[in-house]
Amino acid sequence: MRRRLLAALSLTSFLSVAGAAPAHDGSHDFDFELGTWKTRVKRLVKPLTGSTTWVEMNGITTVKPVWGGRGNLVELEADGPNGHFRGLSLRLFNPQTQTWSLNFANAADGTLTIPTVGRFKDGRGEFFNEDTLGDKAIRVRFVITPLSPTEIRFEQAFSADQGKTWEVNWIATDTRVSDAEK
Repeated sequence: MRRRLLAALSLTSFLSVAGAAPAHDGSHDFDFELGTWKTRVKRLVKPLTGSTTWVEMNGITTVKPVWGGRGNLVELEADGPNGHFRGLSLRLFNPQTQTWSLNFANAADGTLTIPTVGRFKDGRGEFFNEDTLGDKAIRVRFVITPLSPTEIRFEQAFSADQGKTWEVNWIATDTRVSDAEK
């Protein structure tokens, strides 16, 4: 009887562990963003120069999954007083580090920037890299904040002092396009 009880307890323990929810690894942290969005962008014209001149653009962003959701492709098209803008971001999940790399390209030059790398914590994504602006070494911070199921804020900032101070130079607010608007 005791053996049967121990066997039953062992089987119950095994099934509890086997049926437990998997630990959160971050591989689906961008799933909330899949779909089509109206985008409003504000861009600082000359970052890290003391300039306060911003330009605004309005457009559409589409986000599609790739690699079974372990990546996504973002396409942004926007228009403003300074013309038409087309950008593309390829976001890839690294299962070993459980981080995302955000790889961006502007259609004007057709090259990928140095990816920002990071993760979501408490619903907010922070991504960083080291880059240059002109001849200055800079740090780049990109923050993604879902405000609601239908609104997301994106913010890019540069730092010329290793992250002691930051200057925001790109702010985008996306609003989900409803099925009726498509």
